[in-house]
Amino acid sequence: QVQLLESGGGLVQPGGSLRLSCAASGLPFSRYYMGWFRQAPGKERQFVVAISRSGDITYYADSVKGRFTISRDNAKNTVYLHMNSLKPEDTAVYYCAAGYSGLSYIRTNYQEYDYWGQGTQVTVSS
Repeated sequence: QVQLLESGGGLVQPGGSLRLSCAASGLPFSRYYMGWFRQAPGKERQFVVAISRSGDITYYADSVKGRFTISRDNAKNTVYLHMNSLKPEDTAVYYCAAGYSGLSYIRTNYQEYDYWGQGTQVTVSS
């Protein structure tokens, strides 16, 4: 049974930082590209960032470029999202997702991901 378990969300003031983690189990983690998406109330799910299975390729949404950093540790089956300089508009439920890949690439379309976590709430507010 595949499971993606996010953690690290919470309430933070504008300009603050958080680190999200996503621990994967039940799948060959190193064969999956990983992505983070977010969804704010009343809005569609939005791509945030993705990383290739080996970590050599990353791609960021313009809205988070320069502030967020994705990384992965294949030995720990975990992907991380370091978020700095947080803004109120970053408030959303953040989801971790995994997509199978025979090659080293990433995808930004949520429909190209096979597995999803349950999400973790990030609230940026003073």
